[in-house]
Amino acid sequence: MADKVIRCKDCGKEFVFNESEQAFYREKGFENEPQRCPDCRRAKKQQRNNNDRYAGSRR
Repeated sequence: MADKVIRCKDCGKEFVFNESEQAFYREKGFENEPQRCPDCRRAKKQQRNNNDRYAGSRR
């Protein structure tokens, strides 16, 4: 299995989905390749965490 170059759907930057990451995805049962680069994935996760905290404080 070879490294794959993927274009991020958010920023358009190309990133490498390397063999070890592909193996990790398969091991976890993920069927789709990542659509976002690591930076955009981190930003998206941070945004989700902030939204969860805000929603929790309003309950």
